[in-house]
Amino acid sequence: MPDLDPLVPDVPALRSCLDAVGYLADDALATALLLAVRMRQPILLEGEPGVGKTEAARALAAVLDTPLIRLQCYEGLSSAEALYEWNYPRQLLAIRLAESRGEPLRDADLFTEDYLLPRPLLAAISHPGPRPAVLLIDEVDRADDEFEAFLLELLADAAVTIPELGTRTAAVPPVAVLTSNRTRDLHDALKRRCLYHWIEYPDTARVAAIIRRRVPESAEWLAPRVARGVARLRARQELTKPPGIAEAIDWAGALHALGLTVLDADAADRTLGAVLKYAEDLEAVRRAGLAELIDAEAGSDAS
Repeated sequence: MPDLDPLVPDVPALRSCLDAVGYLADDALATALLLAVRMRQPILLEGEPGVGKTEAARALAAVLDTPLIRLQCYEGLSSAEALYEWNYPRQLLAIRLAESRGEPLRDADLFTEDYLLPRPLLAAISHPGPRPAVLLIDEVDRADDEFEAFLLELLADAAVTIPELGTRTAAVPPVAVLTSNRTRDLHDALKRRCLYHWIEYPDTARVAAIIRRRVPESAEWLAPRVARGVARLRARQELTKPPGIAEAIDWAGALHALGLTVLDADAADRTLGAVLKYAEDLEAVRRAGLAELIDAEAGSDAS
């Protein structure tokens, strides 16, 4: 098992490394990620959509200089779709070639490594190292209870079972990061196998710092104005989908792309589709007036 301590010897070092790859984490999140790496234990990151759960896994993979293997969960996801599939066209070709040559072909000849197509879970288990892959099981709350049950073997033993080939155990167990938007409660058995961390929406100063990192070419005034505007939108209780960090970045990018030098009601109205993604939310905000989204002293932001 590779020693990762030189890469991330402590929490401040991990925070610095995450910062270097463009992810601003607080001490609590950096501690949780460090524990997941050190203890070789899966971690469940929960929080509202858009707080940076997926990006945390992506940044951790960048820090460890290792592949990020992502499984996007959805309703009806089966274990077979997440684990592996057989290369049926190639198997069919092998059958036809054998028939043309008059050669006998057994089932065992068709169900071998040559015809196996790894999906994300098997790919993470099969990763040869030397550093562990980061396995991102994204939005696990969108999958079904049956899929949760299937994950237990993987999370507990870093192993999966292929009926035709037997059990595969990871030589280098992956760092498993599960994310959830908490659209439903996850089973206790799954949670017990994981470390846990709840990611809050960052404050406006941190959102502004993130915007500066992700839209570095934008004007200095833009990031704090957008961060405050997004915070005001998020405070509105009637919104179907309050904006997260990703929407704040998109809004700043849209304002910059249009070359706007002021964030006033007109600029906000022209770019509102970058930060709100439901027609009902757009209508509600425009009906209430856009002045509340911008600073009272909007004036000339470029000055």
